[in-house]
Amino acid sequence: MVKIRLGIIGTGGISHLHVKQLGDIENADIVAVSDPNEKNRKTLIEKFNLKEVSEFDHHQDMLEVVPMDAVLICSPHTLHYQHVVDSINHDCHVLIEKPMACSLKEAEELIELASKANKLLQVSYQRHFEPAFLYIREAIANGKIGKLTSITASLYQDWKHLTKGTWRQIPSLSGGGMLMDSGSHIVDVLLWTTSLKALEVESKMELHQTPVEQDSFTAIRFENNVVAGLNIIGNAPCWHETYVFCGEDGAIFYDNGKITLKLLGQDAIEPELPQQTTNSDKSFIEAILGNQEVMVPGEFAKEVVTLTERIYQAAGYQPITTVS
Repeated sequence: MVKIRLGIIGTGGISHLHVKQLGDIENADIVAVSDPNEKNRKTLIEKFNLKEVSEFDHHQDMLEVVPMDAVLICSPHTLHYQHVVDSINHDCHVLIEKPMACSLKEAEELIELASKANKLLQVSYQRHFEPAFLYIREAIANGKIGKLTSITASLYQDWKHLTKGTWRQIPSLSGGGMLMDSGSHIVDVLLWTTSLKALEVESKMELHQTPVEQDSFTAIRFENNVVAGLNIIGNAPCWHETYVFCGEDGAIFYDNGKITLKLLGQDAIEPELPQQTTNSDKSFIEAILGNQEVMVPGEFAKEVVTLTERIYQAAGYQPITTVS
């Protein structure tokens, strides 16, 4: 059996989900982890019993010492760019947590680097693998609700309180606030489910006495005369995620995982959804093995970076990109 040897850069909370998923893949073998935070490294290693794994303070040491085929990057946002560059330059495929980069310029450079090196660059947008969002995307593409006319997308999270005292509220590491972080998933959904390009963007942001923006309210005009409202709220008491996709013949409502289809003149129904069959980690390994295409390629993730950058610019807010 072919084993894909993986190293991990960044061993904070999200890395635990990836390690859990990688543990279910026979072809995946985690061989090393790197993180300047020793406690985070030890917690990950002990939780998943990674006894044979080498650990490092610095990712460069890991890349130079341990032979690897691929790298999973779960580091703070502004470090993504350099971590991808270093990983590809050490002949590794890359699976990176969102956002791929903090600016369009960075995203384009990473895509070009991966292409020249003939290495896979996949971004971990989990909703591409979830049945509810697959249903929405297919229903829109198949004209289930007729011509799409409008979208509202909202995410509420107690982000302000959960991230207090962490790198996510340090601009030089986060590159931005709630929009750059959890909000990236919602921007991803808008673009991936509709396959539309944004033509006009207007936005307002509020920091709520923190170093980064917490709330953003954005109006977008997409091509084909589709209008959208994007509300990303970090100053909220809990997680709540909702979407409404309206078309000329009906609408699809998503409310915290529940899908409702309402067609004109018909009763609302809850469509039956299939079980999820893959995830970002499994699909990444399968792509390396040549069994499938990359499901969330850098070229697509670049569009998320582009729209995010435009939203910040429209609000007059200048996020930080790479760390100098």
